[in-house]
Amino acid sequence: MTEDDTVDDDLLTIGAFAARSRLSAKALRLYDRLGLLAPAYVDEASGYRYYRADQAERARLVALLRQLDMPLARIAEVLGAEGPDAADRLAAYWTDVESRVAGQRTLAEYLRGRLSGRSSEMYEKFVIETVDVPAQVVITEARHTLADELPTWIGASLGRLEAAARECGGMTGAPFVVYHSEVSMESDGPAESCVPVADEAAARAWAAERGRAWKTTVRVEPAARLAYTRITKAQVANPQIMAAFEAVEQWMAGEGLEMAGPCREIYFGEWDAAGPEDQVCDVAFPVR
Repeated sequence: MTEDDTVDDDLLTIGAFAARSRLSAKALRLYDRLGLLAPAYVDEASGYRYYRADQAERARLVALLRQLDMPLARIAEVLGAEGPDAADRLAAYWTDVESRVAGQRTLAEYLRGRLSGRSSEMYEKFVIETVDVPAQVVITEARHTLADELPTWIGASLGRLEAAARECGGMTGAPFVVYHSEVSMESDGPAESCVPVADEAAARAWAAERGRAWKTTVRVEPAARLAYTRITKAQVANPQIMAAFEAVEQWMAGEGLEMAGPCREIYFGEWDAAGPEDQVCDVAFPVR
């Protein structure tokens, strides 16, 4: 008997099942290897795979989910769920896809502006100012991270540091993130989350006792003059925030100012309560 013959009324060979499910035998072998669709029976002597007719629906579902470019791990989650839960997992995946595509569409428009020589038009919408800030004690957490992990890490790290500051005399200023090197899909920084804190001794004691897991440190951020522009919550996302940084850099060059330290994002607004058009962040460079 060959692998393409029908075994009995209950089991189908891979060839017969491929015809029933409208998939190729190659695809079925791949699904088996990936753990997404195992044969009902494998002959130990010949290695032939046999399937039940009622497995055809699952086979077609795997094929359709793969057409959505769904990662194999997410396919396994959908297949492992039932009814509304499976549908909710698919919906969550597609929401992520639409969000990613929307971001890519915005980035494409931004790049079109740059490539067509319209960068100056984009920069003109940003109002650039300078401000002098005093030296401040900050409790910090640094991490090497790529761009896709950055927003999650910023939220988590600032949450930890703000909680620590409340135990160390309170916060004395807006939290901020310093970029000591570029953070992109190819470059991992590092980035440093910073929260100004009132009691330096208490902060150092907290970091030594409870901040080891996150490599928490305490340092004095020197006084500086900052060139900055204020942006909305919607503009914090890429590539709008890239345009904001570039607008400040262009303004600095026009004013004859030199960069005196790494760039930063200063979060002064209530992020969770803010709407898309509410101002929440300053994009800034120390200058001299």
